[in-house]
Amino acid sequence: MNKRRSLGQHFLISNSIAKSIVNFADITKNDLVLEVGTGRGILIPHLCEKAKKVISVEKDRELHLQAEEKFSSIQNLVLEWGDAFKMDHKFTIFVSNLPYSESRKAIEWLVQRRFSHGVIMVQKEFAQKLVGEKDSRDIRAISVLASYCMEIRNLMSVTKSNFSPPPQVDSVVIHLTQKHQISGNVVRAV
Repeated sequence: MNKRRSLGQHFLISNSIAKSIVNFADITKNDLVLEVGTGRGILIPHLCEKAKKVISVEKDRELHLQAEEKFSSIQNLVLEWGDAFKMDHKFTIFVSNLPYSESRKAIEWLVQRRFSHGVIMVQKEFAQKLVGEKDSRDIRAISVLASYCMEIRNLMSVTKSNFSPPPQVDSVVIHLTQKHQISGNVVRAV
């Protein structure tokens, strides 16, 4: 299996969807945006056009180095290599096309942070878990955490044909508005 596919890395190739994601984020020139998963950088030009500053963190060293070369002239962009979920950046808006394997970790990390809102793309089934009905038998700990800490809205569906390589499943872009912030101890206990 291809290393990138095993990591859940399916790169968005639709510039129109990238623009939609950034537009849904409602970014102003006062905002500090955190992007987790730089990938091939399809969101970066659109984010940097609107934000005061963009911090984009990539876990894959090769992708990080490619982004440094490709986007070196953008003044309001900071590119970092590492695990963003082990970092403590301050930000007002979170925007990401997450690797599917990182979605739960991202939500658990976000509920511990103070921010205004976020727009992320996740696997369709994961989005359904996040907005699970209260009386559903399929209620999960992540559903409880997410619904307590955030207001979650589905914004748009994204078919697999918009990615390279195409994933086995469809994706959903969701909007998260912070309601409550909780501690890491609470997250670990759930």
